[in-house]
Amino acid sequence: MRKKEIAKRYIMFIFCLFFMGIGVALTKHGNLGISPMSSVANVISYKFTFFTFGTWLTISNCVMVLGQILVLRRNFKPIQLLQIPLSFLFGYFTDCGSWLVAGIPNDVYVVRILLILGGVVVIAFGICLGIIADVMLNSGEALVKAIADVSKKEFGNVKVIFDVTWVTLSVILSLIFFNGKLIGTREGTLISALTLGFAVKLIRPLIQKPLTKLIEK
Repeated sequence: MRKKEIAKRYIMFIFCLFFMGIGVALTKHGNLGISPMSSVANVISYKFTFFTFGTWLTISNCVMVLGQILVLRRNFKPIQLLQIPLSFLFGYFTDCGSWLVAGIPNDVYVVRILLILGGVVVIAFGICLGIIADVMLNSGEALVKAIADVSKKEFGNVKVIFDVTWVTLSVILSLIFFNGKLIGTREGTLISALTLGFAVKLIRPLIQKPLTKLIEK
């Protein structure tokens, strides 16, 4: 692979993180919950406000990198440590997104649902860019892949189990932190979980061919 093409792929992956950060910020602004992968960081950010939500996301993603090291051990490739600075970038983009969407009114329930759905579409677009770039998985997906590889299970099945486990953990933390109240994980989390894969399937065929040509040109 030519250096120019590699550079284009990494640039596209950075755009992937940018759009995913904006999308996550949109779903959070809906105040109805957030995507499963970000749910634990979301709940923690409501309880411990000395860090921004983006910073808690960065910490969560770095924990997932540590998880990969523990799961893969000697099979963990040093290049995957690039996930750490990229996690910081993702957290920064999410905080920027939160600032950008802060002025959108969210006091009407229908608007909140639209914010969730809009965020899902933007996240799905970012995921598609990451798939096309094909240089690295984000830390959450990379941890799921590591578990799937070691356990010799289907990636999709492990992904479902991981998401359910992560959401369950976020619910438990919410009940502990907020005296039995459900904060940060609500119906928006379920909507995100059910619609994100569908949105990716719709968007990817529309952009795969032209963007692949652009990379390889």
